[in-house]
Amino acid sequence: QVQLVESGGGLVQAGGSLRLSCAASRSIFSFSSMGWYRQAPGKSREWVATIPSADTAYYADSVKGRFTISRDNAKNTVYLQMNNLKPEDTALYYCKAVQGGLHYWGQGTQVTVSS
Repeated sequence: QVQLVESGGGLVQAGGSLRLSCAASRSIFSFSSMGWYRQAPGKSREWVATIPSADTAYYADSVKGRFTISRDNAKNTVYLQMNNLKPEDTALYYCKAVQGGLHYWGQGTQVTVSS
């Protein structure tokens, strides 16, 4: 069983920054990819960013240029640096890990951006 624990969410003003962390219970080398998703109230969960390897990252158009996903293999942790936050970024942010056909999710961390 894999556990993913997100942290780093909070309340921030528009234009501010937050860094989210996702700590895995085992080596992240075992996952084919890790990523971040978010779900705003009344909306479906949407993909934010994915990092299949240390040299490759993909972003949703809505966050490109503002968010940066990274990984620290030694700490079994994936990060999401979020800059220039906007009120529309308000959501519950989830970490996901993929291994073969299995998808693992964390419990989420709340990000609220005030205008």
